[in-house]
Amino acid sequence: MKCWMLVALLVCSVVVRAGPPVTQHVDPFIGTDGTGHVFPGASVPFGMVAPSPDNADKGWSYSSGYQYRAPKIMGFSNTHISGAGIPELGDVLLMPVSGTPWKATTQDFSSRYAKSSERARPGYYDVRLGDHGVRVELTASQRVAVQRYTFDKPGLAQVLVDFQHGLRFTTEPRVTHSEVTVDAEGGEISGTVHAKNWVERETSFALRFDRPIEAMEQLPPRPGERAPRYLLTFFLGQTQMVVARIAFSTVDVQGAKRNLAAAGNKPFFEVRREADAAWQHMLGRIQIDADERSKRIFYSALYRTLLHPSDIADVDGRVRGPRGHVMQARGGRYYSTLSLWDTFRAVHPLLTLLAPERVDGFVLTMLEHFKQQGYLPLWTAWGRETWTMIGNPALPVMADAVLKGFKGFDVNEVLDAMVQTSTAPRPDAPPWAQQDWAQLDRYGYLPFDEVRDESVSKTLEYGIGDDAVARVASALGRRDIAVPFAARSRGYVHLFDRETRVMRGKDAAGNFRQPFDPLAATSPMNNPGDYTEANAWQYTATPMLHDPQGFVAMLGGAQALQDWLARFLSIEATHADKHLGQEAMIGQLAHGNEPSHHIPWLYAWTDAPWLGHALVRRIARQFYSDRPNGIVGNDDCGQMSAWYVLATLGFYPVVPASGEYVVGAPLVRAATLQLAGGKSLSIKAQGFAEDRPYAKQAWLNGKLLTPTALPHAALAAGGELRFEMQPLPR
Repeated sequence: MKCWMLVALLVCSVVVRAGPPVTQHVDPFIGTDGTGHVFPGASVPFGMVAPSPDNADKGWSYSSGYQYRAPKIMGFSNTHISGAGIPELGDVLLMPVSGTPWKATTQDFSSRYAKSSERARPGYYDVRLGDHGVRVELTASQRVAVQRYTFDKPGLAQVLVDFQHGLRFTTEPRVTHSEVTVDAEGGEISGTVHAKNWVERETSFALRFDRPIEAMEQLPPRPGERAPRYLLTFFLGQTQMVVARIAFSTVDVQGAKRNLAAAGNKPFFEVRREADAAWQHMLGRIQIDADERSKRIFYSALYRTLLHPSDIADVDGRVRGPRGHVMQARGGRYYSTLSLWDTFRAVHPLLTLLAPERVDGFVLTMLEHFKQQGYLPLWTAWGRETWTMIGNPALPVMADAVLKGFKGFDVNEVLDAMVQTSTAPRPDAPPWAQQDWAQLDRYGYLPFDEVRDESVSKTLEYGIGDDAVARVASALGRRDIAVPFAARSRGYVHLFDRETRVMRGKDAAGNFRQPFDPLAATSPMNNPGDYTEANAWQYTATPMLHDPQGFVAMLGGAQALQDWLARFLSIEATHADKHLGQEAMIGQLAHGNEPSHHIPWLYAWTDAPWLGHALVRRIARQFYSDRPNGIVGNDDCGQMSAWYVLATLGFYPVVPASGEYVVGAPLVRAATLQLAGGKSLSIKAQGFAEDRPYAKQAWLNGKLLTPTALPHAALAAGGELRFEMQPLPR
């Protein structure tokens, strides 16, 4: 069948033809001001490490450690998550100063800095610390962060090394215990820090300076601290420069040392050059024809899309899994920072097209996670399960890979893991997470009087996972599995209130929730209720993510969907709260959070697709810019950015597990995608203009496309995707 086509094409690496460098268009500061929560520091695509400045170590605003307008930098830690809503990582903070001004009694090691001195490019960050008389530069390879300090004067300099530091979700000290060894003559510090924050984890490290440590003083511990902080003194001679390299391992110190040794002792400029080349290789897989501002927005979005998931396996393939047990990663790669509730929607479908060489590794990672934990991952950090968000978002990601013909894994093993994840009890899961399936199997939905919080959202999201299981089972001819899971995926029909036209909480007796406000957004951490970071209107269209035909039929047909969308977009948002996902509002559409991301594309199922094309363009123009506040809402490990990338290209995976895309309208005149097997896809928007947002028709290699069913296999085969752009109909 067609879903198994082009296997050889997909498993090959993408070959990027020589072209103009695109890394020059990337601005890592976009999204660092406000709620984008991205970091400006250095990384390589899917890298384990990411050295970056930290302005603070706790609080929602500092989930990545950084806010653009913060006046001081407290230091430079070496692992970060881009765009998440909860602080985590931030391992091993370093902070240099010229001379020897710091003592054991020093309380504040932070420094002011001039924004004009701060620069960032893919794989590189640079700032001058005015108070400390030093320039700090950061770069990275896959497993090693490199920091270079150039001091204002020769002689002596100090470096604070803080192993207690980390980005914290709570106000309590995060370290439970630590073991640290110092080799002053060799300029090396190594050890392991055990911490409990968003996840409970252990981080081993090997930190090596390019010169001996002349003197060392351990700072007195603050209340509750269980990891050391050191003041190191270095003799600079006439070089005025110190270079620090630090490698990490989830396994042990020897793993960190092997990771450090494997990276070699390359000069800073060489590591930076290789990081830039790695980014050029990935970013150069798309070339767009657009003005400079549009290129900055687009390539910065594409850059953020490729920061995660992070490959955290050691150079020998060892990694510590969700239960804390060491395992050998199949294929040598193991991915974490899996923000699956966010990224199943657009990031992972985009990566099947642009980074197909990574997809098998994503699936194998999830299978290894399943073997150790007993169910597939939900949201992982440093390889550990956070039990954050709802549903089973790994399922559509795995189904997407299966239905697009990837073969670097055992598809029967995939199906078994999907079924077990969707049926087996989870006695070890925390009380807010799914622990069994009794209510769902008994009622067909989750009653709000028996399920703690998010009952509507959980019911709808489990339908996405059940549909994914059914699709894979059907592809394997397993009707015994496909039929019951397809039936359970339609549980949403129980919660649709025909009077209010929204999904509404229902109790075990079948009564809708009273009283009921469809505009009231709820979230378990801030305002508990039936929905997850959204309200009834925003969650109602969730079944379109897996059963568009069924949902449209339930509404009453194409015109009824169009009427529903018109109402949805016309209801004024009142008291919008960013902590409840109410950002980037157009009517009730909240583009700043994921439940609304697919909704603008639903006009493809109506007789007025131009309304969707215009809405997508409006969102792109209104909520994305090339300024530090150019992302409205958490980027969520690239999901906000992936939405923009796909919108720019003119198609979107409304049904992520289907292997198909919805046809939209490009935001640029032309684009070229370099695909696997040396293929390329040319995208052309004939008649492109700002007053022509409507693609009346689209052809792929001369074949007229159905708006709701653009096959991935056809795109991956390459050729020409041509759009006919028109003004909006009057």
